[in-house]
Amino acid sequence: MSTAQPAAREETFGVLTDAALERSRRRLGVPQRQHNPPHNYEVTWDGVRHFAYGYGDDNPLYSDPEYAAGTRWGSLVAPPAFLYTMGEDAAPVPDAETKALLKGDPFAGLGSYQAVMEFEWWRPLVLGDRCRVLQTQVGVQEKKSSFGGRTAHITHDYLYANGAGQMHAVRRGTWINAERHTTKKRAKEVLRQEPYTPEQLAEIDAAYAAEARRGAETRYWEDVQIGDDIQPRVKGPLLTTDVVVWHVGWGMQLTPPGAFRLSHNIRRKAPGLYPPNALNVPDTVQRLHWEPQRAEELGLPTSYDYGAMRETWLTHAVTDWMGDDGWLWKLRCEHRKFNYVGDTTWVRGRVVGKQEVDGRHEVHLEVWCENQRGETTTPGTAVVLLPTRRRPRVELPQPPAPDLDGMVRSELQRFRVTD
Repeated sequence: MSTAQPAAREETFGVLTDAALERSRRRLGVPQRQHNPPHNYEVTWDGVRHFAYGYGDDNPLYSDPEYAAGTRWGSLVAPPAFLYTMGEDAAPVPDAETKALLKGDPFAGLGSYQAVMEFEWWRPLVLGDRCRVLQTQVGVQEKKSSFGGRTAHITHDYLYANGAGQMHAVRRGTWINAERHTTKKRAKEVLRQEPYTPEQLAEIDAAYAAEARRGAETRYWEDVQIGDDIQPRVKGPLLTTDVVVWHVGWGMQLTPPGAFRLSHNIRRKAPGLYPPNALNVPDTVQRLHWEPQRAEELGLPTSYDYGAMRETWLTHAVTDWMGDDGWLWKLRCEHRKFNYVGDTTWVRGRVVGKQEVDGRHEVHLEVWCENQRGETTTPGTAVVLLPTRRRPRVELPQPPAPDLDGMVRSELQRFRVTD
């Protein structure tokens, strides 16, 4: 009997089974504890400024409290993607049964790839706010891959409420878990990067110099036309330095914060987060974002950015276009290609629709990130609420439920309907 168990294990490892799908479905709606504390416990002038500067945004709404006090918000506010840095754990301490349910990965041995990230924002985080986050799995879908294998699309919600318990936003991520024998059939990406010519660098510099934000000049819904382009934003050429500066504002996210003895303490508990480097010294798994050798060891041509960086770049382009009086309500994007160190990204957008719904004046945008080779790396969509001349103050959208528990129920129902 004992010799049969490893054989069965070997047969199922790396294969998507019905048992794995069922185990995953049992986790729907079950709160999952956060492994790390938030990078920011409170919205502060310094924290917000460091975050915004980390993705190249000097909007005074985020960095100048005196300017922000004169806007409709009456206070410095955090950029939309600042929620990545926030969130004290709102999950209850699990009992023994819940611990057993959440132990391990039902899809161990499969390749896991982020496919989609969606956001909805209902109110801003303002100076002095604290924030709680509740993570739970809300969706499980089985699909066939383009190579014939089985895949499991798993959606996790990160629900954010401010210190008063009011819903701030949801971050909804979908990951594809695929059998590795099918993903091996994908052609390995070949990267061809040429040195930038003086003319190319001059074009990038000219684009930086031309960037302008709408700011205090109100953009009215009536003045927006379908087909309008938003002014592009350029990000690049991406440097390792940019990744370092990004981490100053964003935190580490995956690897717990701290260095030397503090990271030593974490390594003792989770050695898998620190694979050895070329000198046989344990170092964070995240170093593939700034260490080309590590990226090459994993089959990639060189280091690359984070998906969250491009999500933030998209919000930058949209918030600069809409102005201080607008509200970015929804953003959805898909990360389809790597954005490598040395690449330049042009963040673009276009108005594709506008409508009045329940008193809201919506503008629908198509947005995307495009590299210097003309490839779209991250396509997406956004919904912006704009003031009208008749109603110069945008009314913030209401969340589907007023609190975290209600939002979990709402999201589970939403995915039951869409599935």
